[in-house]
This record gives sequence, C-alpha cells and structure tokens, in this order.
Amino acid sequence: MTAKDTLEAAITAQGDVVRKLKSAATKDKPKINEEVQKLLALKEQLKQLTVDNDGSGETAAAAAAPAPGKPAATSEPGNRNLSLKTPKGTRDYGPEAMALRQRVLDQVVRVFRRHGAETIDTPVFELKEVLTGKYGEDSKLIYDLKDQGGEILALRYDLTVPFARYVGMGNVFNIKRYHIAKVYRRDNPQITRGRYREFYQCDFDIAGTYDPMLPDAECVKVVCEILAEVGVGDFVVKLNHRKLLDGIFEACGVPADKFRTACSSVDKLDKTPWEEVQREMVEEKGLSEEAVERIGQFVTLHGGTELIERLAADETLRGIKVAMEGLEDMRLLLQYCEIFQVADRVSFDLSLARGLDYYTGVIYEAVLLGGGGGAGGGGSADEEITVGSVAGGGRYDNLVGMFNPKRKQVPCVGVSIGVERLFSILEARAGGKTRTNETEVYVASAHKGLHLKRLEILNKLWSAGLKAEHSYKLNPKLLAQLQHCEEYQIPYAVILGDGELSRGVVKLREIATRKEEEVALDTFIEELRRRLLSAA
Repeated sequence: MTAKDTLEAAITAQGDVVRKLKSAATKDKPKINEEVQKLLALKEQLKQLTVDNDGSGETAAAAAAPAPGKPAATSEPGNRNLSLKTPKGTRDYGPEAMALRQRVLDQVVRVFRRHGAETIDTPVFELKEVLTGKYGEDSKLIYDLKDQGGEILALRYDLTVPFARYVGMGNVFNIKRYHIAKVYRRDNPQITRGRYREFYQCDFDIAGTYDPMLPDAECVKVVCEILAEVGVGDFVVKLNHRKLLDGIFEACGVPADKFRTACSSVDKLDKTPWEEVQREMVEEKGLSEEAVERIGQFVTLHGGTELIERLAADETLRGIKVAMEGLEDMRLLLQYCEIFQVADRVSFDLSLARGLDYYTGVIYEAVLLGGGGGAGGGGSADEEITVGSVAGGGRYDNLVGMFNPKRKQVPCVGVSIGVERLFSILEARAGGKTRTNETEVYVASAHKGLHLKRLEILNKLWSAGLKAEHSYKLNPKLLAQLQHCEEYQIPYAVILGDGELSRGVVKLREIATRKEEEVALDTFIEELRRRLLSAA
C-alpha cells in the first residue's frame, strides 16, 4: 500500500468518526472539534503529498527537470498548488473582530492603570534554559526554535517567567506591572472555546516584600473588576493555597518528592471526574490507594470562612505547620475580599491546584458559570461550571531568585487574564454590524471639480485634531459618498458645493437623522466639535 493509499484510508476512517460524533444524540462539541482538527490535518498531509508527487511516481523536482537538449522552463513565482491556510491553532482577525478585541483590551488596560500599574515588554523568545523546569508537565508544550547561531531558544510559554527573569536580571526589588502580549503553546487547540496555540495574555503582577495578603487581595479585585466591566456573564474566582495543599498531601501520607506530581493530578479535577484522577494518581503517579482515598476527602470541599474554621480544627492538619500557615493566609485573604466587596464572587475551593511548578502560596482561577447562576448571581453555589477558566494566577515567591546573580528572592503575586476566551464569547454574542473605524466626519462634494477644495477642508480638520476622511475619486457621486458614511457609521458629513462656497458656508449633515444645516465656513470646525462633544 502506498503512502497515498494509507492516508486516504485514514481520512475515510476519521471521517466516519466525525460523522458518528455529529449524529450522536448528545453532542460532545469539544470532542467533535478535536476529531475535526485531526481530519483536516490528514487532508492537509494528503494535499502536501499530492504537491510533492505528480501521481506517476516522479517527484515535482524530477518532473520539472528539462529534457536533454532543451532549455529549462522558466519557474513561476509562488506555488500554484499551495494550500492557503493559517497554521494549526491560529486564525486571522478581520476589522470587526479587531474592533471588538481592541475594546476589550482597552477595558483591561483601564483597570490595570486604575490600580497604579506600569507596563513593560520582553522578547517573544527566550533562552530555552530560562523556560525549562518552570511549568511541570506542561513543559512539553513549549515551542522550540531552530538553532540560528549558537543560542538554543524557545517561544515564551507565558508572561510570568519572562517577568521574573526581567526582575531578577535587572535587580528590580519592587514593581507593579502589567503586560499584554502573545504567548505560544503547542497545545491541542479548540478554536470554538477560544483555545489557540498563539494567544494573548494580559498579566498583572506585584513584585516586592509587603505584608501578607494585601497584594494578593488586590489581584482578586482586579480580576473581578475586569470580568464585570467586560460583561461576559456570571463568574466565580476560586481560591486555594499551595501551602495548604502541601499540608493536606503530607497529612494523607504522600511523600514530599511527589507533592508536585500529585498537584498536577488534582489540577485536572475541573475537567476530569475524581474517579479518573484517582486512577491516575495510583496507577501512573505511584501513590498508595489509602493516600489517594484520604486526598479525595479534602479536594471535594469548597466554601468560605466556615471551611477555613473546619480545616483549622481538623486533627490531621493541626500539627502540620505549612497547612496552618496556609489557612491563616486564606482567613486574611477572605477578610480583605469582604472589604473589597468581592466576597460574593470568590469561593475557597480545595480542588484548585494550578499545575505550574512555580506557585508557592495563594492560587486563583476565575471561571464563567454556564447557566448564569452561581456566585453573585442568585443561583446555586453548586451549579455546574460549563464555560471554563478565563483567568488564573497566584503567588510565586521563589521564581525571581532563579534569575538573580546573587540568588536574592523578590516575592511576587499576579494574575493572568485569558482574553482569547473572552473574545470568543463576545464575538459569538455580537449582533449587528460592529463599527470598525473612528472617523468623525466625512468630507463630501456635491458635484464635479471640488476635489482640491475637499483636500483643503480635510487638511484643516486633521490640523484641528478631528478624525476625517474623503473619497479617493476625483468626482465621486454624492449618493455613493453618503452611503459610505451610513455603512461605516460615520456620524457627520461636510458637503461642499459651489453655491454654498460662494456664500462662505458648507452643509453639515447628521448621517443618522439625515438633517442638514448650513454652517459658516470659518466656524464649521468649532460647530462640529461642539456637536461631537455633546453626543459623547
């Protein structure tokens, strides 16, 4: 069987899998998307094989070789058979999508600045050794770059490790920073759920030695403000503490060298039933069944201050110092959340683990509630979370020291907003046409021969700081110009005509109402600015 036959058979089999999933009574959309991606990948492989082989066993290069004694054919620029698509896990964004994205990013930045943050930027790629050993089992998702001259590099996986490198390398001892940039993960993409291989992260971090839980509580407040302002629906911020988790593992009989691997298993509880996590911990991680049974009694608990008091009284935890330290931090954090008026948005949840290795204290994860109920929405606190995580973070006090020449530690805490998920939700909800420009006035001409005057008026508007445009045709039809204003939702048009100009006036047209009014040529800019201000 040739390679082509093998691929065609695989495509047929994968097509059957997709059809079976789509025809099922209960549709598993994430699974369907995953299998569709596999089918598309197989079809792409077949296309590439067809490009490389003309079907007669000759390679494209051999087929293109000239016959003896004949001149070589002139090669055409580009490849006619190139399959044009974006790489797996990426997408293009048109003007409407970009307008929505920019609006969300502006809202996020306003919140960050409201809290006094300043911004930085770091390279999109880092030395591979900077990134390795920081992400636990997720390290396999890092994109490695080909050696281009002696440095082994990789694309950044998140913004936290580059920030820690920046703080440690620059001897920065306190900073409150935000950073909005793209990161890269060789993950299994789910486009419909806003899960890509190239995506934006919006990070807010506070670095410095401060009193317990004050910066941590502000991070929770920042997340709540952003999700409320963006308006994606009801949400809850789950909270836990790495010290408490470590104390629980110790109390349950987990060896200290297996705390992190146990943590990575517990971290899957938001997507995987406890039975499967339990099996993984025993069969793959090598934990005893007794220890795992005892872990299960803790990680299914969630609540508030009452849960803290219950755990503080637990005989198995009371003698474990790190567990008591974690509970004391959580008690203080919930008190500060009450003062910040976000207590109804948070839940102390022992199933939250955050799989990344660098967390040392409080950890957070914000999730959207699928049914609109839950925390803060008047629904049941036990309502199933069906939409997914949109923010996460925590305290990482030991990461900066890895990059400081003198190994000096700078305590840090931060949170990352998963804006791609927010974009996907808002994009799906968007109804009607989204305005994609900020033009305030359009300079139109009523008849031929006025393009020079249009340019003169246009230049005056630009010089006055107004956002203006015109037609790039010398003699456009007036109807076409006004239709352009309506299509692109430009609020005003200045219409020039010989008769009006001879009297020293122009027509100012309000596009939405189609009302027109003559305004003196030497004062129309002030009048236009007044109307724009009153509309704002």
